[in-house]
Amino acid sequence: MRWIAIFRARPHIPPMPLAPAATDFLIAPNPADPRLSQRVAGTDHEGKAIETSVPMERPLTLYLNGQEIVTMMTIGDYPDCLAVGYLLNQNMLKADDAITAIDFDAEIDTVVVRTAGRTNFEDKLKKKTLTSGCAQGTAFGDLMEKFDEIKLPEDSRLKTSWIYALSKKINTTPSLYLEAGAIHGCVLCEEDRPLIYMEDVGRHNAIDKIAGYMFLNRIPAQGKIFYTTGRLTSEMVIKTVQMRIPIVISRSGFTAWGVELARQAGLTLIGRAKGKRFIALSGQHRIIYDADPHAVAEEGVRHARKAGADDDGN
Repeated sequence: MRWIAIFRARPHIPPMPLAPAATDFLIAPNPADPRLSQRVAGTDHEGKAIETSVPMERPLTLYLNGQEIVTMMTIGDYPDCLAVGYLLNQNMLKADDAITAIDFDAEIDTVVVRTAGRTNFEDKLKKKTLTSGCAQGTAFGDLMEKFDEIKLPEDSRLKTSWIYALSKKINTTPSLYLEAGAIHGCVLCEEDRPLIYMEDVGRHNAIDKIAGYMFLNRIPAQGKIFYTTGRLTSEMVIKTVQMRIPIVISRSGFTAWGVELARQAGLTLIGRAKGKRFIALSGQHRIIYDADPHAVAEEGVRHARKAGADDDGN
């Protein structure tokens, strides 16, 4: 085995600063990374030989200390962030837990998160729910156990000009989606600035990567907006609320339970955000209508993702 120590505990790490005038992503997709996609030969609808890019999909087995937790299907980047974010969003790690190390072995596709305190989730692992996420998401135990206790800030605001700016910036940024398709993206934003852009075969993986990155780099949820290309399902709503982010925007649609949970938590829930259009089904009190939608251009064909008004994606 070739274990790589991705993380070792470093006491008293100051929070990662976010430049107030930042124009570039802190983390952005790297579609040129050969580990994330491959070229495949085939034929098109006219029978002509073609070659196209497809994203990779590989297993990643996660251990918490000595206990195997789950095997996830992922494109394979940021295994440390994915592992920590998954554990946080499953309530297996707490905000004040001390992570002493994260070790990764690429040969056996395994990541181990080690904590200062002992952990045992044997009973929780017996209760498994397969979620609606693409690449088959899995939720262990009671995913709702902290949900009712969380109070999202009421004073957060969302300008409609930010929605239009974020949609344009995110969907014109070079990405694995534009290179190969068949993938979802999630982005942590602040006002009209996208900060952390993660992609994966499942939207639940992409949001877990962001949660893990925020935890490991001590990035606060205050003032943040969450953007996703996937459906606003119950799982996505629960994870956004658990991350203490009060606003979520999606290019895709909603599920009924996702809407119900968003209203219960006071989460601002915006879906089908494409070009000048969007629909808000919860938390409308945070929205400031400062932009004229008639002045917003419609999306170009290349950057219009496949999820349309009648096709809500995955």
